[in-house]
Amino acid sequence: MKLLLLRLSSLGDVLHTLPAMSDLAVHCPDVEVDWLVEPAFAPVVVWHPNVKNAMPFSLRALKQTPLTFPAELRQLRNTLLAKHYDAVLDSQGLYKSALLARLAGAPVSGLAADSAREPGASRLYQQRFTVPWSSPAIARNRQLFAAALQYPLPDTPPDFALAPLRRQWQDQSLADPLLQWVRKPFVMGFHATSAAWKTKEWPERHWRTLASHLCVKGLNLLLPAADERERLRVASIQAGADNVIALPRLNLETLAIIMSKAQAFVGMDTGLSYLGSALGLAGVTLYGPTSVEQLAHGGEQQINLQSPQSCAPCGKARCPLPEAQNGRILCQEALEPDQVWAALSSLLESSAS
Repeated sequence: MKLLLLRLSSLGDVLHTLPAMSDLAVHCPDVEVDWLVEPAFAPVVVWHPNVKNAMPFSLRALKQTPLTFPAELRQLRNTLLAKHYDAVLDSQGLYKSALLARLAGAPVSGLAADSAREPGASRLYQQRFTVPWSSPAIARNRQLFAAALQYPLPDTPPDFALAPLRRQWQDQSLADPLLQWVRKPFVMGFHATSAAWKTKEWPERHWRTLASHLCVKGLNLLLPAADERERLRVASIQAGADNVIALPRLNLETLAIIMSKAQAFVGMDTGLSYLGSALGLAGVTLYGPTSVEQLAHGGEQQINLQSPQSCAPCGKARCPLPEAQNGRILCQEALEPDQVWAALSSLLESSAS
């Protein structure tokens, strides 16, 4: 059986789908899976050993060149039809993913209207499945795959199937300038989220306090700084902290290789935190406006901290409190650095023993 899977973006959503792919490989080993995805996340898709082909297609880029949109869709349709898929599974539940799914010319399965982010998208599916919103993101994907492909829902822990890659990357030699960044033991810090979700970001002064704790233990703090906004944040965090290193813009695989050599990570509710945990890296993930119960990765090496602020989690990208007018996000401020350091210390001590 040839299956086309659609999960176009984002990095976190793609990673949350990997355990369902692992379930499918166990229960339906004869199913060949191609995955239609935004080009930025195509490397992640092919890291999973049971994905036969990544099918990169950039709806985001086409928004910048709308005149080419019809021609690009025709080309995609021809490519998909030539593959002769037996079935299509849209696990994203959006109009854009549902419309692209129909181009393959095979029966499409997806989320029912009461389970999809855009309920109207379900009208484009031949088969629809209800998946409770109360289930965490990883569990929702596993439930959808099991229902659509008709196998028993596994009760095993999620398997991202990235452990062999991490072992390979841990042993991989690096040249300068990459080598100089990993020569000394370090912790990764995923400090930034998209500009639309600044409420997810931990205050810079809290990062500086964490860096001082790490310095005492002889650990550097490596912070990705892929664009100007991130570079400005890192520059502020670096003030008075000699052990904070700014990483320039790197491709996802290079960053993953560096992450694989880290002692642990601290991060926000963002795709790179989920990549760290999917790789099996010990980590502390901080949740302010978003919910631990809906999004967090579990496991003995993961500590997920929900803000104690009374209004958290509110699920809002913009904080409605008056303090936010002055740049203060109270739910993030309430996640004290000493609490985060205590959690991180326990993980570092556990991995050292």
